Amino acid sequence: MTLQIITPESFSEHQAEAVFLPGAAGAFEVLKGHAPIISALTAGDVRWRDDSGEHVQPLRSGMVMVENDVIKVCAE
Repeated sequence: MTLQIITPESFSEHQAEAVFLPGAAGAFEVLKGHAPIISALTAGDVRWRDDSGEHVQPLRSGMVMVENDVIKVCAE
């Protein structure tokens, strides 16, 4: 899967096996083949796992869109 994190200051792209997101209705995990979804994000950490381990990107708020194994996080 491809994780894209977009902020007003930067853009980063990562390959991930699993992505954990702080959804407005509760935290959730995205795995390969996840159904399309758009969700608001609350303050917390975007965490993803790849071959080299687990990584963390803190955020204050934002939105996420998941479609075709691409996870786009627009974060503040």
